Amino acid sequence: MSSTICALATPPGAGGIAVVRVSGPEAYAVVGEIFTPRNSAKQVAEAKGYTAMLGHYHLRGEEMDETIALFFRAPHSYTGEDVIELSVHGGNAMAQGLLEALYLAGAAPAGPGEFTRRALENGRMSLTQAEAVMEIISAEGRQGAALAKSALDGALARRIAGIQAALQTLAAHLTAWIDYPEEDVPEVSQAELIATLSEQRDTLDQLIAGYGAGAVLRRGVDCVLLGRPNVGKSTLLNLLAGFDRAIVTPIAGTTRDVLEQAVMLGDTGIRLNLFDTAGVREVGADGDAIEAEGIRRSWRKLDEAGLVLAVFDAAQPLSDDDLELARRCQGRPAIAVLNKQDLAGETDVPRGTLEPYFKKIVPMCARDAVGLQALTDAVADLLGTAQLDPEAAQLCSARQLAAATRARDALAEAIAARQNGFGLDAAAVCLTDALQALFDLTGENASDATIEEVFETFCVGK
Repeated sequence: MSSTICALATPPGAGGIAVVRVSGPEAYAVVGEIFTPRNSAKQVAEAKGYTAMLGHYHLRGEEMDETIALFFRAPHSYTGEDVIELSVHGGNAMAQGLLEALYLAGAAPAGPGEFTRRALENGRMSLTQAEAVMEIISAEGRQGAALAKSALDGALARRIAGIQAALQTLAAHLTAWIDYPEEDVPEVSQAELIATLSEQRDTLDQLIAGYGAGAVLRRGVDCVLLGRPNVGKSTLLNLLAGFDRAIVTPIAGTTRDVLEQAVMLGDTGIRLNLFDTAGVREVGADGDAIEAEGIRRSWRKLDEAGLVLAVFDAAQPLSDDDLELARRCQGRPAIAVLNKQDLAGETDVPRGTLEPYFKKIVPMCARDAVGLQALTDAVADLLGTAQLDPEAAQLCSARQLAAATRARDALAEAIAARQNGFGLDAAAVCLTDALQALFDLTGENASDATIEEVFETFCVGK
């Protein structure tokens, strides 16, 4: 029998309330030891599910804080066990006192993610839903939260279940045909087999393709600002941040190290982890050693970034340093920002020269936010978030991505096997591999190591 556990479910420190969650077979008995209802006619042991009581908790015989107890009876609770949530005034003193009282009454401290783990073990949620719990907790934008909520509501689990059902039906037919030839089981036609496999492979391809955009909405993206000195990188950083984060002067080399600032990009729900870098230029062997080191770090950030905003001076012809930057951006998720449009003439804009190197080119003026919406739209389009349906099923972890990729590849191998003249038994083996990968994704046959990997990122109290 599992132990009865408890943990603080709200952030520690000062606040309006603090909530302590208790779960396990002895939850009612433990809470009954330390909680006294204000109405003396009521008893904790007799409390029905989805009801509340007002009272006080006690620590070593001393009446402590006013407390509200919310009761949930198994199996109709978050964990599938008896659960009681105790709310006291926020602050460390009362919350820690309540936890101490519960420990003395027989409850054990919960480990990271132990409440959600019990929900998984008791069939209250799938592994994909369990992973969504931490995603929704850590979401910083509305779209990222919507994606996590969709997964928590079971959208991904239902999508995968549909794929599994189609593949299991096909696998059962193949197994019967291979293992029981005397039963005159009809052979699966080549066209039917490939059509089914292709349809489910394409569905997995869609999920895999959407992972990157979904990850951006959930976790943000590292974005580096690059350009030669005085093109307006720091001005653009300040514009995106909404305050003067970086020092802006007309002196080349003012920014010598990488400056960091996290910002939410307009209404896209995208968090940009901005890195303003030293102006990239050729300083020569006899140049400023500090500036040279800053430039070296700038190029390193280019290699690490998930998004590059390459800033150019639209009022000046492209220099060799500009062209070197453009060449290094080719093939990367990079946007060319043509700054200082207010100073540019008809022939000064270097757009045509930059087009081979960038997927998006945005003219703007970083001093007065002209073109900021265009930049926002370009980022959302480039990263794929503009086309993402927040309510659709989405993969939400690297573990899920790896499992979906294995399943997709196994289906592709099954298709190739039949098209290359191999028998149905070869396709059946690949089909089994695909189903096993999907079982790993949903957690139906997940190993202890996989479960531990999922829950090691959880906070205590959830």
